[in-house]
Amino acid sequence: MTDTTIIIIGAIVIFLGALTQGTTGFGFGLISIPVLIMMLPPVMVIPILTLISLILTTIVLYETRKHIQIKRITPLIISGICGLPFGAYILKTIDPNILKIIIGFIIVAFSIAQIKGYKRTVKNEGLAFLPIGFTSGLLNTSTALSGPPVILFFINQDVKKEVFRANIITYFTVVNIFSIIVLLLNGVITESVIKYSLVFLPSVLMGVTAGIKLSKKVNENVFRKIALIIVSIAGLISIISGVKTGF
Repeated sequence: MTDTTIIIIGAIVIFLGALTQGTTGFGFGLISIPVLIMMLPPVMVIPILTLISLILTTIVLYETRKHIQIKRITPLIISGICGLPFGAYILKTIDPNILKIIIGFIIVAFSIAQIKGYKRTVKNEGLAFLPIGFTSGLLNTSTALSGPPVILFFINQDVKKEVFRANIITYFTVVNIFSIIVLLLNGVITESVIKYSLVFLPSVLMGVTAGIKLSKKVNENVFRKIALIIVSIAGLISIISGVKTGF
C-alpha cells in the first residue's frame, strides 16, 4: 500500500473518528484504529492516534468545561495514569492480538447486558474507578482502545449527556498527556509518527468541529444508544482484528 493511499484512507477514517468524539466525547480510537492498524504497524498507530487525540480532546474539553466534575473523576485519572507504563510494556513486548480478543469479548458481553437493560448502580464510585481506570490506561498505551471500560461504567451510572462528555473527555485529555510521556520514554514516537500526525491534523480539526455542532442536536436516549452501538462495534472489531492479525 502506497504512502498516498494510507494518507487518503487515514484522513477519511480519522475525520469520522473525530466527528464521533466531538459528538459523544469518545470514539476516536474505536473508529480509527481498526482501519489504520491494517495499513501501519501497531507500534506506529498507537503513538499517532495518541498525539492527535490530545489535540482533539483539548478542543472538546474547552467546549464542555462547565460540566466537568474533577473531584468525582480524580480516582479514575490517577488509576488510569498508573496503567499506562504496563500498556507500553505490552505494546513493545507482548502480542497485542491476544489482549484485543480478550478485551473484545468483555466489551461485547457488557454492551449486550446494557442494551438488554441490565444495570447495577455502583454507590462507591471512587473505589470502582481504580480497576476501571487502570484497565483503561493499560489499554490506552497497548491498543489505543481505552474508552470502553470508562464508557460502559458511565452508562451504567446513568451519567447525563453533558456531564458524560465533559468527564470522559477530561479523563482522556489527562491520560493522553501522560501517555505521550510514556511513549516518548519508550522510544516509539519517531519521525514517521510525527509526520503522519501532522498530515492527519486537518481531518481531526474538521471532524471535531462538526461533531461539537452535532452534539447539541442529540438527546439523552439517542446519545446512550449511539454510545452502546459504537462500543459494541468496537468490541467486535477488536475480536476480529485480533483473530485475523494473530492467527
